Amino acid sequence: MYYGAADTCDIANGIGVRVTLFVSGCTNRCKGCFQPETWDFEYGNLYTYEIEEKILDAIAPPYISGLTLLGGEPFEPENQRELVGLLRKMRRRYPHKTVWAYTGFTLENELSPGGRKYCEVTAEMLSMIDVLVDGRFVQEKKNLSLRFRGSENQRIIDLKSTLEKHRTILYME
Repeated sequence: MYYGAADTCDIANGIGVRVTLFVSGCTNRCKGCFQPETWDFEYGNLYTYEIEEKILDAIAPPYISGLTLLGGEPFEPENQRELVGLLRKMRRRYPHKTVWAYTGFTLENELSPGGRKYCEVTAEMLSMIDVLVDGRFVQEKKNLSLRFRGSENQRIIDLKSTLEKHRTILYME
């Protein structure tokens, strides 16, 4: 897996001060995407054990609320297979910190069993995420006043409650 950036002090992609990892590779290719360079699966730097440890160490300070995964597309199967290991380690080291993830895929369709982006680690990966922002960016529905999303069709899902109650629970409108 490759990544475009790893930021250690992000306040735009989830609640609180967060560590963010922008992975490379995206097959959605949304019109108006703010980072089209990340569509390329080999954009940026190779994701290594060393960068993973730097990300995990950056989450440690008490002022860091947690980790956010973005892209590119974290839920491309090849990215999921790498990111699930990061999430396992993060949950062991920092069980009280939150994980946010952004995806252009929808939970009920592409990320559910039988969905085109569901793979052997999808359920485990979803189980370790607190908040999922899902849905493709739609240029015609772009709205700069929205919090933590770019277009009106995207949802901010309380993933823990959603998985527990077996129905979609929105985190915030």
